[in-house]
Amino acid sequence: MWGGPYALPEPMKTDRFFHGLRRRTLLGLPATLWLATPALAQPDILAVIGKEHYLFPGWGTTDAPDWPAIDASVARVAEVRRRLAARGIVLVAPVLPSKKLFYADKLVGDDRLTPEMLGRYAGIRDRLAAAQVPGFDVEALLRTVQARGEAVYYRTDQHWTQAAADAVAEATAALIRQLVPQLAGNPGTGMALGTVAKERRYGDLAERFLTPEQRRAAGREVFTVRRATQQAGLLDSARAPVHVTGNSMVQPYFGFPQKLSNVLDRPVSVNWKPGDVGFWVVLMEYLESAAFRAEPPQAIVWQLFEPNFHLGPDAKGLWDSASLISEQDWSRRLAAALP
Repeated sequence: MWGGPYALPEPMKTDRFFHGLRRRTLLGLPATLWLATPALAQPDILAVIGKEHYLFPGWGTTDAPDWPAIDASVARVAEVRRRLAARGIVLVAPVLPSKKLFYADKLVGDDRLTPEMLGRYAGIRDRLAAAQVPGFDVEALLRTVQARGEAVYYRTDQHWTQAAADAVAEATAALIRQLVPQLAGNPGTGMALGTVAKERRYGDLAERFLTPEQRRAAGREVFTVRRATQQAGLLDSARAPVHVTGNSMVQPYFGFPQKLSNVLDRPVSVNWKPGDVGFWVVLMEYLESAAFRAEPPQAIVWQLFEPNFHLGPDAKGLWDSASLISEQDWSRRLAAALP
């Protein structure tokens, strides 16, 4: 999926539609997870090494937000919201903040965030709110998690922790309940949470982009994972009134869809792809799917990501080439999927 010499292996199909969060889904995830952010073409540095061996993605680093591109992304998201609303479907679009915001003190030298970049997340959220796109301040929420002494991103990985995913799932569920007071389905059909297990391994940034010597210096870390329950297989035939779409942050390994289903007490369906594919085509594939046409949900959770929010569907050299969509085709396909 990754262009150039940094192509990742594909141990399982990446076009994933999970309904009821099947047990085999959680057990079949690869040991090394798909990355959450697109890589630049022929990047010089793929992992930034900070203080105390904190690792950060090396691509997409810039000193100032691209506000015109961000405004264009906001307009596209707002158009999706309007078209879904015309079909009676609610869009909830939480934007996940950059890891660098929470561990800015670990960045050194030229990698430190400028004041403009420190304010990029708030600017994105304000623009989406002005466009009437439902969401909430994930940065503020995760800072409360961090203030409790819990990590919100793994030290050597670019993905969020179980604590962060749980907090965002709870806030997402509260917003969905506010916007859709009567969810279809029956109480008792949400996913029961499995037991928590610990896995000690290298994070994706350390595993993929450090030399052996750097990897040994960074060390392994402990990942917290919820095991699947036997109940998961019983939910396959239940209609999911909520669908989640996004990148690898919302894959079941990190627990977000399970927690969302548990709090809503309803089944939740999921489709996700690696971050180099981009959030535009992942949503589009769901809207064009037979599953959406046959049983459209009452709410769609579209997980967005601050570091790549400014990239449009046609960002050549930044998204995987097979997932690129021209502006004209995006508008045409969106109108056809949501007339």
